[in-house]
Amino acid sequence: MKHIKTVIVLALGVLMLFGAVDAFAQSPIVLRLAHLNAQQPFEIPSAAMAAVFKASVEANSNNQIRVDIYDSGQLGAERETMIQVQGNIVQSYIASSGGMATFYPMIDVLNMPFAFSNYNVAYEVYDGPFGQALAEDIRSKTRMRVLGFGESGGFFILTNSRRPVRSPADMRGLRIRTMTVPSHQEIIRALGGSATPIAWAEVYTSLQTGVVDGQMNPVSITTMASFQEVQRYGTLTNHIYAPYVWVISDSFYNRLSRDHQRIIENAAREAILAGRGLSRIIDSTEKGLPVLTARMEIYTPTAAEMRAFRSATVPAAREFISRTYGREGEEWMNRFTRAIEEAERKFQ
Repeated sequence: MKHIKTVIVLALGVLMLFGAVDAFAQSPIVLRLAHLNAQQPFEIPSAAMAAVFKASVEANSNNQIRVDIYDSGQLGAERETMIQVQGNIVQSYIASSGGMATFYPMIDVLNMPFAFSNYNVAYEVYDGPFGQALAEDIRSKTRMRVLGFGESGGFFILTNSRRPVRSPADMRGLRIRTMTVPSHQEIIRALGGSATPIAWAEVYTSLQTGVVDGQMNPVSITTMASFQEVQRYGTLTNHIYAPYVWVISDSFYNRLSRDHQRIIENAAREAILAGRGLSRIIDSTEKGLPVLTARMEIYTPTAAEMRAFRSATVPAAREFISRTYGREGEEWMNRFTRAIEEAERKFQ
């Protein structure tokens, strides 16, 4: 009888063990996705990307992968969060070009002024062979895999609180906030302004208190941050298109099954399309430029004035890339230029 009881106890133990293993196997894989902005998917492109990604991954994995969104810099500033991605503490992050520059300085090549004539050309470049080659170089040097180049809000404009800017001469002496991106600072200097890198969380207060006179960002980011409350003049220069660089921990990705990898890749592509679409909607409706024109004096430069802006910035930016990043920088700059030329021909 004692022997029978022992057998029963052992059998129950085995069943409990297998039950525990099965429960563990059924536990979802957790993917922590962070971004710096508020999780408002109908207002902010990165939030739209995060929302679509979460819905797609969870649905298509049958909830085997759970996506937890950490918005508004909950996990720290960009540098700290991206270090966590490298260590697979945070699995994914939607990084600004400024955030990526700390880990991959060559991203600066993408900030060439007046590089793109329209959004179709930009999307073709970043979604095509050039973007794929750049993504692989980033992965090999940072331990972060690129899921894609997402919408950060569109083409940059200039705003300030002191005077209208209609030509490079009007920029002289203006203190302009930039990201910690060397080429952005060089562009402002080439225009005669004073470039001042300031963390995103401090920009509104810096504009409000006069620490800086102005800033440069897309229309949708400018309105989202309510800069129209502390800025008086805006100039539609459309001088930079700097996408988000959406990264995922390479070690996390490599541990996934191929099916789960495909689910994540497809979800990222869907999410990037959603972010781009939202940004274009904002630009084209009362949520975009009309928000600024209600509070600010907005100026559209003439063709001659735009040539003056280009002449002041493009040669300076190219020389800066060559001087700062050497032969590798020149090679990436030339590859970037060729990709743009090929895309332009496609859409002629």
